[in-house]
Amino acid sequence: MNMIEGYKVWNPYLTKEMCRRRIGDREVFTFRNTRNNYYEILEDTAERFRDKTAFCDNWGRCYTYREFLGLVDSMAEYLGELGVKRGSHVGLLLHNSVEFCTVFYAVCKLGAVSVPFPSKYREPEIRALIEKADLSFLFCAEQFREWVRGYEEQGTVIRYSIDEENGFGFRHLALRPGRRGGSRGALTDEVIMMFTSGTTSASKGVVLKNYNIIHAAMIYQRLCQITPEDKTIIPVPIYHITGLIALLGLFVYAGGTVYLYRRYDARRILTCIAEHQITFMHGSPTVFGLLLDYRTEFPALPSVRTLLCGSSYMPDDKMRQLHSWMPTMRLMTVYGMTETASPGTLFPYDAATSIYSASAGKPIPGLELKIVDEDGKEQGADQAGTVLLRGTNILEYYYHMQTGLLSPDGWLDTGDVGYVNEEGYVFFVDRKKDMINRGGEKIWCNDVENELVSLEGIKDAAVVGVASEKYGEAAAAVVVLEEGAALTEEELQKRLLARMARYKVPERILFLEEIPKTPGMKTDKRYIRTLFDT
Repeated sequence: MNMIEGYKVWNPYLTKEMCRRRIGDREVFTFRNTRNNYYEILEDTAERFRDKTAFCDNWGRCYTYREFLGLVDSMAEYLGELGVKRGSHVGLLLHNSVEFCTVFYAVCKLGAVSVPFPSKYREPEIRALIEKADLSFLFCAEQFREWVRGYEEQGTVIRYSIDEENGFGFRHLALRPGRRGGSRGALTDEVIMMFTSGTTSASKGVVLKNYNIIHAAMIYQRLCQITPEDKTIIPVPIYHITGLIALLGLFVYAGGTVYLYRRYDARRILTCIAEHQITFMHGSPTVFGLLLDYRTEFPALPSVRTLLCGSSYMPDDKMRQLHSWMPTMRLMTVYGMTETASPGTLFPYDAATSIYSASAGKPIPGLELKIVDEDGKEQGADQAGTVLLRGTNILEYYYHMQTGLLSPDGWLDTGDVGYVNEEGYVFFVDRKKDMINRGGEKIWCNDVENELVSLEGIKDAAVVGVASEKYGEAAAAVVVLEEGAALTEEELQKRLLARMARYKVPERILFLEEIPKTPGMKTDKRYIRTLFDT
């Protein structure tokens, strides 16, 4: 199986108005005509849908596109007076809020660089990231005031969003009406620096340019067929690449409506879907799994048209449960990274009813994908190897960091192991770092997790590698049981032995009330490994 060019594996209708273009030092496949930055996209949308609702915030206050553009123009004027200019690093330590959206689009207008920080992190983690970001300005929710006060004394300009419950959090700045238009961000300008997950010391600063994120939003709109009639809710942190590009950027481009909630609350999200006729959601398997717990309270959700599921593998059983609950929707699996400005591969139709349901789809138009072995040789069909990506929405470099993850000719080593079948569908089997080597036998965690959750009585599971005196490394699992289920470690191991090779069966199994998650609601395998240290 040779390299796959994304634009060749999709219906030609979906790639119309796209071509090869030179942007800066790169020749990329993208849309023939694009705006220069997200602010200009917002201008276009506000011109077409002046009085249409753009956002509804955590307290039910709604803003039209005209009102939101006015806020952005006023904030941009204020930022300019503070000294923000092209290339300035502006930190955002804000919740899912109109305040976050306003500052972000104002920074885009000025050609500066937004640096979003995770509001779920603890103080030492935030401090470690701030010190790597070379900030000149920081916009911050008032609850973090004590965490960042010291940086103000060191010269960082800090402004706080206060009393958001009772009104726009920056109203105390007495913002004046700003001038419309006049954006300064060029396609080749840096626009976002976002730190990857992991320990703060190991986090990499991913630098994205305007052309990266514009291509990502436009591709999402084209492939998912998002229209101005669509409504979404952001159930994931907006400071993650999914929230920022695959929901916020996408919906402002399409002219849809976004509901912003500060915290993930499954019952509240389902109430919003039912009451406001939400049509589209993008989340992780964890997000959708928690919604399933309330299925009996919300037996019908006919408005839901599309679910995008990414960040980790969605077991077939969970897909079928979601499809049974919402039979008129399509579930599209997606694979992406911060380094890909969100989308990498996308399932072209409903994955839940496909014979390739375990696949993450096909490379999006504008991306190239290849699978290589440890020596860099391209693998054939159905042969597993490292997944490499190159293309329009791939970062050009990390911030102040040289790494072997990016080759001189633009190939990104994703750190994931996968394969491609004869039909061009991509299957991800594991992270390279999570693959278990048991005495020379490779164990893919996803395979074992899928078998576990398919067993009666198992609600959720996660598999990790732990030290083994005999084999060097062996599989271990943490499991969440369905309500009323009673299973022992020995019973589970016996069931698995009937379904898979002995070497794959976890040697140790712990029963938990819930699977540990990172602040981004991904399975926290680093922490899970520590549970087996005793």
